[in-house]
Amino acid sequence: MNGLVRVDSESDIFEKYIGTPIELLFRYHNFAQPFDKFIDAQLLIGMCMDNRKQLKIPNNFAYVLRSGGGNLRHSEFKISYAVAIGGVKCVAIIVHNKCGMVNLFSKKDQFIRGMVENAGWDEKHAEEHFISFAPIFEIENELSFLMREINRLRIIYPKILFSPLYYNLDDNFLYLIADDN
Repeated sequence: MNGLVRVDSESDIFEKYIGTPIELLFRYHNFAQPFDKFIDAQLLIGMCMDNRKQLKIPNNFAYVLRSGGGNLRHSEFKISYAVAIGGVKCVAIIVHNKCGMVNLFSKKDQFIRGMVENAGWDEKHAEEHFISFAPIFEIENELSFLMREINRLRIIYPKILFSPLYYNLDDNFLYLIADDN
């Protein structure tokens, strides 16, 4: 996986994340470090809604926003709330391999059929729904989308540490992105 850095030990964590909640995230998830107790969230995590991934983190450690593809467009107020009221200074956005939001338009017929059969919609309404929302949630490539999203949010929140991360469904590990070092 070109551009990805598997984090197997503390020495693999980029220096800019040492001593931050990102380091703790890796310690809990990848290294199975025993959980500490938290009263307040240490970071906000934006990640895909996909049911195949589950982070190993302690209670109260993080605010977690889940959306298709880890796409946080239209979630800026939620991020702002976590920063302004929750006091978080660090945000991790996590994408993963085999994401259903990649090449979303190839799933149009399946989507329409599923809405008709499972939700009781008529075909025209289901197609209009897909056409209205698929462009918002389509991501052509997980990593390029992630870096664009991270860079967009870094401009909006210049004092917040944003960390682009990758969840590999094949080994259930979190990876760093080499382009971010």
